[in-house]
Amino acid sequence: MKNTPAAGGGGGNFGSRDLLATTGDYLRLWSVSPDDDKGGPESGMLKSKKEAMLNNNNKSDYCSPLTSFDWNEYDPSIIGTSSIDTTCTIWDINTQQAKTQLIAHEREVFDIAFSAGTDVFATVGADGSVRMFDQRNLEHSTIIYETPNLEPLLRLEWNKQDHNYLATFKVDSLTTTILDIRVPSMPVTELGGHHNPINAVAWAPHSSCHICTAGDDSQALIWDLTQMSKRSVEDPILAYNAEAEVNNLQWSSSQPDWVSIAFANKLQILRV
Repeated sequence: MKNTPAAGGGGGNFGSRDLLATTGDYLRLWSVSPDDDKGGPESGMLKSKKEAMLNNNNKSDYCSPLTSFDWNEYDPSIIGTSSIDTTCTIWDINTQQAKTQLIAHEREVFDIAFSAGTDVFATVGADGSVRMFDQRNLEHSTIIYETPNLEPLLRLEWNKQDHNYLATFKVDSLTTTILDIRVPSMPVTELGGHHNPINAVAWAPHSSCHICTAGDDSQALIWDLTQMSKRSVEDPILAYNAEAEVNNLQWSSSQPDWVSIAFANKLQILRV
């Protein structure tokens, strides 16, 4: 689940309403507003309303589950989704139509992330590759990286400040791989520090050289990558031990001093 990346709601056909998107069987859009029946804005209580369910396969009663999605930060009318059926779909939520659908990998696609602008995005999947696409020329894609034994790659995050860099990690991996798209196939560095598999990674929204990783060892680690081109990065600069396995994390773009982590049935907000 993610909220609209641009301030002021979704824009377009959705006006100034605050939107949330979720994926599972389909991509769904929800509007969120103060619940006037429970005290209005002062109460802090919200109500949700489903605005749309986007489906690009109306000819079948069955669907291929969606594994992830990314909301474009430069044009919040654009959402990209990835699926187990090897495809990625770029949606226009104003028209509720697919702009593009393409076969992105040879096996399941596990994640998708937009770069700067609206055209370039990257994907990872069960075939062990990181692939980069440009919507202006979808006849070709660039394989940025492949794992040595084609082990599946689970997640992908694009550096918010320097879009030459990507972070990804394998399924059940203890390390996070940092890639430079200008030097395909060769990782810049690998971040260890975890004793159990990694579940999430997030770049700092305000810095090109800081990144947070979290995993099943109940740790959230923040790394300084300033010197990664000159030497390997051995240790994190900050570490936090949660009460249970950390399943996900987000680094706030509007309040970059705060990182949120999810574990067990809790959400914690941490000050960096």
